[in-house]
Amino acid sequence: MNLKEIARRLGARLEPPDAEVEITGVAPIESAGPGQITFVAEPRYAAAAKSTRASAIIVDETFPPLESGRAGLRTKNPKFAYARVVELFHSPPRYLPGIHPTAVIDPTARIGSSASIGACVVIDAGVEIGENCILRPHVVIYRDVKIGHSFFAHSHVSIRECCEIGDNVLLHNGVVIGSDGFGFATDDHGMWYKIPQSGTVVIEDNVEIQANCCIDRASLGETRIGRNTKLDNLAHVGHNCSTGENSMLCAQVGLAGSTEIGKNVILAGQVGVAGHCKIGDGVIVTAQSGTHGDIEPGAMVSGSPAFDHKQWRRSVAVFAKLPELARAIRDGSKAGKGPTE
Repeated sequence: MNLKEIARRLGARLEPPDAEVEITGVAPIESAGPGQITFVAEPRYAAAAKSTRASAIIVDETFPPLESGRAGLRTKNPKFAYARVVELFHSPPRYLPGIHPTAVIDPTARIGSSASIGACVVIDAGVEIGENCILRPHVVIYRDVKIGHSFFAHSHVSIRECCEIGDNVLLHNGVVIGSDGFGFATDDHGMWYKIPQSGTVVIEDNVEIQANCCIDRASLGETRIGRNTKLDNLAHVGHNCSTGENSMLCAQVGLAGSTEIGKNVILAGQVGVAGHCKIGDGVIVTAQSGTHGDIEPGAMVSGSPAFDHKQWRRSVAVFAKLPELARAIRDGSKAGKGPTE
């Protein structure tokens, strides 16, 4: 595809305007070669932009001028433009409509047209699925599950009884929706006694849940994942939790029961949130942090227990110098002793 056509589709500014470059594919900046396009997100990667062999680079509007002879596309959001370019050159697998003969589908299940249902899929009684679903091999859907249109479940997804899933939801391999919440009481002898987990899970529209995530059903009521929320691999959402729309839970995030996550929240990798916490809109919790209390909207926090990110950075800088500071205190204490001390 000609670079001018790519610029037109992205609404990007071509530099130089008369550049005539044929693009055959997309590649990372380190490995891109002639005929390929790449992107640079920040000015600190200017050196990589000079050394790359790519024929064109997607850059920010404020990025330094590209070296002579290098074609560029300037845009306000290079990463988003890069994602759209990948779509132009990448053809995802196509799955033809039809039901594999080994699939087991209860006669009371209702499935929309154009469904593609793979080998050994099991769909229980009372299930409803909208138009254009794709179920890869070994997907299991328990009774009375309700699913919207354009649903895609990769192999070994399990959806437990009575859960509800909206439109355009994508579940990756091994996702479990609606497993029992971790609820136990002790009896009169101190033995663990299981609390029935009689609630459900609601997944709203445009949610993507990646491999081996577990979303627990509520003990009573519902666990809810808000619209356009994205969960990375191995995240765990406990019973009765809720996330607002457009939030992101990165790999190995864990939410204990009854946690409330607001809108546009980012929980970076391995963040842990204790039960019954409220995380406000727009909060960012950095990687490996743990929080045991509520967080105000718009805050950025780090550490365990998590506190203000800027203060945490100053504290970490001091912590690294503690041996040196302790030595200075000891030396100062010895130097300050009198002859009779």
